[in-house]
Amino acid sequence: MMNLSTPHVVHELPRRFRIRCPILAHRLTDSLYLQALLENIAGVDDVRINRCATSIIVYHDGSAGVKTDILETLKTLPEAAFSGYEQDLSVPINPLTLTGLGILTFLLRLLPPGVRGAVSFCVALPTLLKGADTLLNRGLKIEVLDAGAVGFSLLRRDYFTSNMVVLLLGLGEYLEQISEDKTTGLLKSLLRPQVEEVWVEKDGVEIQIPISQLYPGDLIICGPGEMIPTDGIVARGEALVNQSSITGESVPLHKKPGEEILSGAVVEEGKIAIRVGTVGNDTGLARINRFLENSLRSSSPAQKKSEELADRLVPLTLGLGLLVFLLTRDIRRAAAVLTVDYSCAIKLATPIAVKTAMYSAAHQGVLIKGAHALDQLAQVDTLVFDKTGTLTCGDLQVTDVKPISRRMAQKNLLALAASAEEHYDHPVARAVVNAARKKNLQLPPISQVDFIVAHGVSAYVDGKQILVGSRHFIEEDEQIDCSAADQFTEQFYQQGKTLLYVASEGKLAGIIAMRDDVRPEAADVLKRFKEGSIKKIVVLTGDHEKTALALLQQLPEIDQIHWELKPEDKAKMISDLQQHGHHAAFIGDGVNDAPALVTADVGFCMPAGTDLTKNAAEGILLREDLGVLVEAISIADKNRQTIVHSFYSTVAFNSLFLLLASMGKIQPVTAALLHNLNTVGILGYSAARGLSKQRNIDATMPASGDEEW
Repeated sequence: MMNLSTPHVVHELPRRFRIRCPILAHRLTDSLYLQALLENIAGVDDVRINRCATSIIVYHDGSAGVKTDILETLKTLPEAAFSGYEQDLSVPINPLTLTGLGILTFLLRLLPPGVRGAVSFCVALPTLLKGADTLLNRGLKIEVLDAGAVGFSLLRRDYFTSNMVVLLLGLGEYLEQISEDKTTGLLKSLLRPQVEEVWVEKDGVEIQIPISQLYPGDLIICGPGEMIPTDGIVARGEALVNQSSITGESVPLHKKPGEEILSGAVVEEGKIAIRVGTVGNDTGLARINRFLENSLRSSSPAQKKSEELADRLVPLTLGLGLLVFLLTRDIRRAAAVLTVDYSCAIKLATPIAVKTAMYSAAHQGVLIKGAHALDQLAQVDTLVFDKTGTLTCGDLQVTDVKPISRRMAQKNLLALAASAEEHYDHPVARAVVNAARKKNLQLPPISQVDFIVAHGVSAYVDGKQILVGSRHFIEEDEQIDCSAADQFTEQFYQQGKTLLYVASEGKLAGIIAMRDDVRPEAADVLKRFKEGSIKKIVVLTGDHEKTALALLQQLPEIDQIHWELKPEDKAKMISDLQQHGHHAAFIGDGVNDAPALVTADVGFCMPAGTDLTKNAAEGILLREDLGVLVEAISIADKNRQTIVHSFYSTVAFNSLFLLLASMGKIQPVTAALLHNLNTVGILGYSAARGLSKQRNIDATMPASGDEEW
């Protein structure tokens, strides 16, 4: 923990107060994380942070104790509130300031000459200081050119041009700012944590309780694919934990007993028991803001190239201005040249296009994590689907329960499987547990639950070791003879059903058959993909061959289908496609899909996917409808076209303006107006193109046609 200067309230109204918080002056303070931390306090409606003024404005519901909770939180902040990288301390652009500056610019000529110069110098001072700081610390960048154009105009006493340049620079920055704020606000609302229940060990038995009933000192159990709901200390077990949503670092960390662990991290491998530290004002919303910050900060290759080119053009424009002055000795003509630059529109148009495209995609039903993912999606020509939960509804229904021994009843076999699977968040596990609940079966207590990713579950139920999973897991990994089930399996596979094998104390106890209906929109969506930019559709599944081929009969648009695959097999097949020149997107939802998601050019997770899958994916479907992915690809393609159009328009128009300025055909004020109006026009075009028509896409889920077994 880090002790800070004491924050204090400097102004207060019934439902609003302002706090002076000196720590905001430090560049390493993560303002987004801090904002989210405060917004997650009960009674707080909204928080606004002004880093330059080191103040925080809090809007609340008037509840007693809100102010005290805020101040106590600010007195001792967690280390996570300090991001480790320097952040911009500049004052956010205010629309009132822009309006005032605009009025002042057009009324400037009504002021006395001496007052005009003083006022214009004060207006231009922030731009001049920023340019000087950039030149000293970063070299020749756009800020230097802006400062040069403003400075030349001041030297010429062309105060209207000077103020107009400052005004339009601020307007461009404000457009980018509001676009980012809208996108960030929308994504925050869509990504609020959904952890409602946790597994707790009490008296050696694991039970599930609401997170609201969690207390400091409780022992929570987290396995592969599960998100850690609270901060705490590892009490037992070891695991690889992914903290990228918190720190931005994708390399998983090895956690062992005695080490601190943070809420929001996701267990990739292993199983750990965590002794709960603090509960209550969980940092889940703060975790979301950190994720958004990392996503929005990342740049696509196209954006990086645009920015690099914009920086390279700065010395060119500056050199041209100096050359014009040396050849003509006309400072007015040189000032006109310096007033025109390529960098404004080139640098600002791309991020605005990207963020508005993300905003539009989220409204359509797909959350895209940043510019890189959007750029990759525009290049995709091959779609690779996992089967269960993607092309199928993921709502498996138990159709048959077949005990091997006549001494075991169907309900007993189902209860054993459900007890072992209850702790596992997977479509197969949910189907078994739901079937047991529908039969009102009493599930026996469990302990020592272990997950073997893509294979099965091992648990002790009433003191007996129960194994539940695929035939490969039971027969090959655990060396248990499964031939007794062959009398049933062929018929089930012909019906396209998925089989789950259950073993007790080293012997096969029985099998459970399930069926998963194909999504009602799947056939139409696959046709739409083929009509667009998608050339190839591939399906990868761990199911039996005959179950996979049954899907192919229902969806003939599929070009290839591969069965009985392990997670590493799926990743390898995607890698093979890439080596053959394909740009592949993968869509999945289970823990076993994480390697494929990471390997693909861009990975998408279904809404019901595990925390680990959502963490690994670069996009998340927000609706149970594959049609939204068609819209997302269209938006990504349009975004790429927008960036290209904006770039060439910027180069063409500004080259024309530079030519006219160099020839002395236009005055500095005219050059400034043309250049900045063109910049604003390009930014408006980028924003308008990014915001596609919003439609509500609702998926209807069919009821299963299976009979009650």
